[in-house]
Parts: sequence; structure tokens; C-alpha cells
Amino acid sequence: MSSRSLSAIVLLLGALIAACDASNGDRTQFFHNCRQNCERTNCSADGLEIQEQAVKFYQQSVFDRLFQWSCADECQYGCMWRTVLAFFERGWPIPQFYGKWPFLRLLGMQEPASVIFSCINFIVHLRMLRKFRREVRPDSPCYMLTHIFAVTSLNGWIWSAIFHTRDFPLTELLDYAFAYSIILCSLYVMVMRMLHRYSLFLRGVISLAFLSYYINYFAYLSVGRFNYAFNMMVNVATGVIAAVGWFVWCHFVRNRRPYFKRILRFYILMALAMSLELLDFPPILWILDAHALWHLATVPLASLYYEGLSDPAKGEGCGRRLFILQLVLFKTF
Repeated sequence: MSSRSLSAIVLLLGALIAACDASNGDRTQFFHNCRQNCERTNCSADGLEIQEQAVKFYQQSVFDRLFQWSCADECQYGCMWRTVLAFFERGWPIPQFYGKWPFLRLLGMQEPASVIFSCINFIVHLRMLRKFRREVRPDSPCYMLTHIFAVTSLNGWIWSAIFHTRDFPLTELLDYAFAYSIILCSLYVMVMRMLHRYSLFLRGVISLAFLSYYINYFAYLSVGRFNYAFNMMVNVATGVIAAVGWFVWCHFVRNRRPYFKRILRFYILMALAMSLELLDFPPILWILDAHALWHLATVPLASLYYEGLSDPAKGEGCGRRLFILQLVLFKTF
């Protein structure tokens, strides 16, 4: 039996073993052997430094070094593409690696499209916050509440960009934890919006309860192995509760506040955009996947929503409250 035939059999067996987990390429023996050989030949004992004979081959850029691409990382990246090529040559489906599709690295970024779109979303939130501060008096109702939500969103998008730049256990934890903080904050804003006429003591107790819950949830995510399924369930449940709350509010104010239709329209558009997260396909040009498209969809969605404001957050009542609702709804899910 030729070495080529033997390699094909080994690769096929590895692919069959990985089929129960989305045919992940990292489970194949081909990938495993490639990575072991690469690290043994090119890396220092700790896998961090590239041996002198391999420095010219890898030609790391300043961004690669800045984002801490170690020798072991370079071996994993190179063997990932060798495995993809081996699958492609045999007409097999493109494999995933460690639960992710293969992405082309750009300027040291693992998922460049998601990084760019996360940064754009950050800019959108920052612009909206600055606009709000210019046009709304500090003594206006819900002024501080809007700032809390905006700052929470800005922080979430920062860590989204960091995580998609380099996927480390710490950056993964902070991305998921702070993404959930945005969803939880949207629920908090909805509750405070409905209770804004009640006593300061009641609102303070509820605020403390939200903060305590989030601190405990963050601690839970930080201890032990990260539970993706449970985290997703909590995110969905919190988002659904927030959405139901806003729908109930729209129902009761529909005769007094005609702008409730904008809120319903926004939710429909947001639901359509979220359908991108249900898709799962190899990245277009090895850069643009469904998750990146979801991040992109939130950008024009926000712009469309804010374009409907002729005089945002000015005057008493609906103008100011509409601005708050729009800022909240932009990141409800």
C-alpha cells in the first residue's frame, strides 16, 4: 500500500470519527500528526518560540507578534490549512477546527470580518451616546439610565473585537460574559423604564438585585469548564423576557404613543437579522461567515432606526423616551 493511500485511509477514519462533532478537522489523525511533527521540528520545548531555522519560513509580521502568535499557534494554523486542502482534494466537506470554520488570518486577526464589524458597532454606539449628550439635559428623565446601557454596550463590543482578534480562554470568557451584560442591561432598562415613577428605594433595590445576579453569573462562568449550552440558554431566556416586556409595554401604550409601531418594526427586522446566526456555512473567501454577517447586519439596522428621529431626545415625554427605547432595542438580543 502506497504512503498516499495510507494517508487517505487515516484521514478518512479521522473524518468519520469527527463526524459526530460537525466533522471537526482537529479530530483527524492527519491534523494531529501534522501538528505534532511541526512543533517537534520548528518549536522550542514550551511551544512558544520559533526555532531559528523556521523563522524565515513563518515570516511573522509585527501584528502576529503583537497578538502573540506562538510557534504552536503557527503550527496549528498551518496544519489547519493542510487539512482543509486534503479534504478539498478528496471532495469531502470543509471541516471545522475546535468548533470554528477555518479563517484566513489578516494583520494578526483570527476572524478579521467580525473584528471590523464589532469596531463599527462600537463607533455607532459611541456616536449615539455623544448625540444623546449633546441634545439631552443631564437632569432629564432616564439620562443616567441611557448612559449605563450605552457604556455597557461599548464595553461589550470592545471585548467582541478582542475575542475575534485572538481566541484565548480569557478573551472568550470576557466576550461571552460582557455580551450577556448587554442583554441583561436591556432587561434592566425595560424594568426601570416601567418603574420610573416609583420610589427611588424600590428602583435601588431592583438595581442592586440585577447587579448581584450579574456578578454571581460572571463568577459562575469563570469557574470550571465553560458551559456553552447553558450560557446560550440563559442569553435566550433573558432576551425573550426583555422582548416580551417591551411588547407588553407597546400593547398598553398603542393608543397614546403612535411610535410603538417603530418598536415592533425594529423587532421584526432584528429577528430577521438574527436568523443569520442560525445559518452555518464555510466563510466566504475564508473571511466572511454567518456570525460576521450578523455583526454587519446590526450596523445598517441601527442607522435605519436612528434616521427616523427628526428631533431625538428633545422635549418632554415621547421624544426623549423614544430615543431611550431605540438605544435599548438596538442591542436587546
